[in-house]
Amino acid sequence: MQIRTAKRGDETAIIGLIRELAEYEREPDAVINTPEKLSVDLFDDEICTALVVENEKQLIVGFALYYISYSTWKGRCLYLEDFYIQPESRREGIGQVLFDKVVDRAKELKVRRMDWQVLEWNELALNFYRKQNAILDAEWINGRFLFDFD
Repeated sequence: MQIRTAKRGDETAIIGLIRELAEYEREPDAVINTPEKLSVDLFDDEICTALVVENEKQLIVGFALYYISYSTWKGRCLYLEDFYIQPESRREGIGQVLFDKVVDRAKELKVRRMDWQVLEWNELALNFYRKQNAILDAEWINGRFLFDFD
């Protein structure tokens, strides 16, 4: 397995993994992003960054997508939007290596905080984050607006 920064041409595989994650999170119809839009966001506008995991056959089997956010209290932060490894590639320790790479990137960027969300029923993920000694905060409630510009 190899972890590298995403490059042009990876968009279709990453969108495929995003759809797998949405299926797992019981929201299969929620993904409206496309490889073309993702390409613009990753490589043209550079509003986010992705790391990908390639297996021995050079197939992408996992990814982490993150971006810089901002806290008025802390300053620069890193937000880990999605972190996913295909089930058949788990249990090999690659998830830990990928997560550590994101943490290392957060430290390189000198962010004050790294944030992510995890569904309350996702025990596999919760256990993984507990193993990292992460703060899992049940106090804050997420707010959201959805916009449709198409």
